[in-house]
Amino acid sequence: MQIIFRNFKSSNILLDENWNAKLSDFGLARMGPSDGISHVSTAVVGTIGYAAPEYIQTGHLTAKSDVWSYGIFLYELITGRRPFDRNRPRNEQNILEWIRPHLADIKKFKMIIDPRLEGNYYLKSALKLAAVANRCLMVKAKSRPTMSEVSEMLERIVETSEEEASSDGPLMKSLTPKDAFEASRRERVKRRFVEVLIGVNGCPNLPTWSPKLVTSL
Repeated sequence: MQIIFRNFKSSNILLDENWNAKLSDFGLARMGPSDGISHVSTAVVGTIGYAAPEYIQTGHLTAKSDVWSYGIFLYELITGRRPFDRNRPRNEQNILEWIRPHLADIKKFKMIIDPRLEGNYYLKSALKLAAVANRCLMVKAKSRPTMSEVSEMLERIVETSEEEASSDGPLMKSLTPKDAFEASRRERVKRRFVEVLIGVNGCPNLPTWSPKLVTSL
């Protein structure tokens, strides 16, 4: 059974007191198309900045529409910015238009990474994450990977990052014990995102949860 979230965005990802990630707000979710049918036709709804271009133009919804939204979310993680922010300069309001000139050069790419990380990240992992995001954001929906393929790519990135951390690479050597613990915690949270947000056969995991202490990203 395939479910199309239709309104996937960072504010629908919640963390409980144990840093377990949960998806919320399934009010706009739809069942995927039946066998032999390419798409579901619906009214265009959702949040500005996340909707796939083909969905906006035609109202045709597929699982690849969620893949586009996930690509936007990945760039939110990388940059620390919202997909659309009217409070920024005009040429920086749309995240895709802002990042595009920075992707061809490593020095320019480093300029879009969330400054709140203060350099505490692995550049190779960030570049790999951006590469996954770029595949999710292919204009032609058929050219985008499935969510199960995205999950596999992210798992490999997480595993590589953990190997770099365990080998006591340059990042960990430069950190104080407190900062090293925080970096390790971020890696655990990132792994939870991968495990919870992406399910088997391209369908999101939909865990039940009790809204006790929950913090929005």
